[in-house]
Amino acid sequence: MLPSHMMLSCLLGAALLAPVPLGAADGRTGTGGGTADGRTVDYRGLRLTVPADWRVVDLDRNPDACLRLDLPTLYLGHAGAQGECGAARAAAPRSDTLHLEPLDGAPPRADIPTVGGDEGDPLPKVRGDSNEIRYALRRAGVMATVSYASTPEAVRGVLTRARSLAPPAAPGPVPVDPVGVVGGGSRTTVQTPFTGEGFDACTAPTQRTMNAWRADSPFGAVGVYIGGRARACAQPQLTAGWVSRQAEAGWHLMPIWVGPQPWNSSSTGLSTDPSEANEQGRAEAEGAAHAAAALGMAEGTVLYNDLENYTDRATWDAPVVAYLTAWTTRLHELGYGAAAYVAASSGAKALSAHYDQAPEAMPDVLWVARWNGAASVTDADLGLPAGTARWTGGRRAHQFRGDHDATYGDVTLNIDRSWLDVGAQTPAPAKAPKTPGKTQKAPAKSPAKASAKSPAKAPAKASPNSPAKAPAKASPNSPAKAPAKASPNSPAKAPARTPVKAPAKTPGVVPAKTPARV
Repeated sequence: MLPSHMMLSCLLGAALLAPVPLGAADGRTGTGGGTADGRTVDYRGLRLTVPADWRVVDLDRNPDACLRLDLPTLYLGHAGAQGECGAARAAAPRSDTLHLEPLDGAPPRADIPTVGGDEGDPLPKVRGDSNEIRYALRRAGVMATVSYASTPEAVRGVLTRARSLAPPAAPGPVPVDPVGVVGGGSRTTVQTPFTGEGFDACTAPTQRTMNAWRADSPFGAVGVYIGGRARACAQPQLTAGWVSRQAEAGWHLMPIWVGPQPWNSSSTGLSTDPSEANEQGRAEAEGAAHAAAALGMAEGTVLYNDLENYTDRATWDAPVVAYLTAWTTRLHELGYGAAAYVAASSGAKALSAHYDQAPEAMPDVLWVARWNGAASVTDADLGLPAGTARWTGGRRAHQFRGDHDATYGDVTLNIDRSWLDVGAQTPAPAKAPKTPGKTQKAPAKSPAKASAKSPAKAPAKASPNSPAKAPAKASPNSPAKAPAKASPNSPAKAPARTPVKAPAKTPGVVPAKTPARV
């Protein structure tokens, strides 16, 4: 029998919220029941206190609610279709959130680390490349997903202070299968040469949606956000199984990493110092390679870095180029292809202006946002000089329409549309085996800092118009061996980071106000 003060006017699925008003449980901020110290919530035998300004969203009552990572929120229950996710793909800034769901039925996510623990006990101090961690609370039978801005300590503290309302059960084993990370196996080829229309949504669609859209939509490619500190939406559907099923159905996948952005934010901002931005690019490449391997994507897969629009080119061009060239170089070392999503008016112009300084370090594929409605990849669409040979020959994509609802097969999603002309990519060979867990020494000088009058000397046999020769046994069309120390069976511990020895620092400039997406 539940205490009388915890009875509400209706039963909230598996979750009982007290004293949060019903309005707060469906995504609207409550106006009562909280104190300056926080609000108390009971869920499946756990009692915890969250900050008073947090929303409380009951996913059993509202399965279409979006698990947004940019609003402080406690989410309760298994995620649904997330039909309410809108246009935002990058969060500025990220917030602390906590998602509690039954351990039984929690999806086997591979994009973030999952570790065991128990409420009330000190939890393992793990950090994730995407600022997300999952704790399998064995005694309570609850999976807790922690998302954080800069540090997980505050949200982890909420779990550490949680108390059980019933006598504790004997702790069970750490759930590795099926609710932990995905087991080993062969890698999946998720990209073949593709020319046609594609879409991306903030969260990976359900299998029902993917089936309906495969049958009735004009799309043959789908962008999916596999991680990054600025990723705006949680990805409860994103598993190695989801990736494999879409590839088997014939979808061309565009794995997207949302790393630091050209705006002023302690949690999601890119450094204005090109040498520090270079370090960030290499570190983000390691995180993306780790996530791609854990999701079962074959080596040679092109991984896209989502870098949003900016208006202050004097401040951001140099660090943006340093960041994206470091991203490309490190991914090539790890056996993956590299791509960049940028705006035509900013990132595309910056990369084009510095192309000749280090063509071998430029992204293999350029994906440009210019919402002009033209389903094509001309120089004008991409903001490139007319008649250029840069990124030709199956190395272009154009996001020509953003942020709109589309319905196919009676299923509606909020999407961006793109036209792709993408051939087979072969990442440049590495000089020695590398692993995502160890950062290598940075180049002495980033292309963005090199003198325009004396372009950087490019390595031999690195033609800007044809991808470099791939290393043996790293074909994008055949599953390749995963990078060392990036086993999907043990992503619980975040990869160790060895700081890059950076060149002398350039005084930074305070970035401008956060720009619009495009």
